[in-house]
Amino acid sequence: MEINWLEWIGYLASFTVLISLLMSSLVKLRWINLVGSSIFVIYGVLIKAYPVAIMNLGIVLIDIYYLHKMYTSKDYFKFLPITLKSDYFNYFLDFYKEDILNYFPTTKFDLDNAVVNIYILRNMIPASVFVASKYDENTLKIELDYAIPEYRDFKIGNYLFEEKKQYFLDKGYNRFISISQNKKHDNYLNAMGFTKITEDEIDYFVKEINN
Repeated sequence: MEINWLEWIGYLASFTVLISLLMSSLVKLRWINLVGSSIFVIYGVLIKAYPVAIMNLGIVLIDIYYLHKMYTSKDYFKFLPITLKSDYFNYFLDFYKEDILNYFPTTKFDLDNAVVNIYILRNMIPASVFVASKYDENTLKIELDYAIPEYRDFKIGNYLFEEKKQYFLDKGYNRFISISQNKKHDNYLNAMGFTKITEDEIDYFVKEINN
């Protein structure tokens, strides 16, 4: 049985909406769902299934509303020091262990030797953890820079490396070095202004900050 091109549009719309529901990031979910629903609007008009078109047009408008809200809303960020041997920190690492291992080689960190170890609160939610050790006199080696899936929209990274850069400068550090484990982390570091260098067949990402 042949499938005509209108049916292919319907399948494409269904597949796109399905993919959107697999996204852990709310921003990605809304964008992909917006695309899928838009295709459904076109599909509904072409086959004259106007209830389908109208319903999905409503979903498109809802996605646009929430995306606008996400991009224009003012989030509240704050640093909170990680308490050494904190039960909550251990619970946090254990809960997100599998996801962390996708980006970093370990979930065991020696906070006694870390010179920076903080939660980044976003609207009072511990949305990210940042742990760094001293690499040299003015350089921090990032041991862990992990945001929970729901908050991976670069806002935390921009706050950390741009809005709060004076925090690191006051401590005498104007350079970061990070070793990436995968392509997604590469993309994040590139978006944060890190530059990739290769030494001894190992890829490093470096970022310098100044006043």
